[in-house]
Amino acid sequence: MSQKLRILAKIEPDGGVHEVVGRDAWALLNLLRSGENGCTPIDTPGPRWSHYVFKLRRAGFIIETIDESHGGPFAGSHARYVLRSTVTVLEERGVAA
Repeated sequence: MSQKLRILAKIEPDGGVHEVVGRDAWALLNLLRSGENGCTPIDTPGPRWSHYVFKLRRAGFIIETIDESHGGPFAGSHARYVLRSTVTVLEERGVAA
């Protein structure tokens, strides 16, 4: 049985160290890896992106939401999330579920 993903992340320069667990940690790592491109639920599928972002913001991470339109048979809009905080991952344990 695998362990839940857990990361210790420091918000630079003085935003403190936070333990982020599970899908929230998965979302934070994806935001870090995507850089300025950010993540959308379309290109990085996850069931509750808006909730992960809500919880990360509550912990002190600065994440911008950019509204984007899309066409197709189900035209509408979606969010693109871009991490604006400078974050250093101090430790990463476990695996994403």
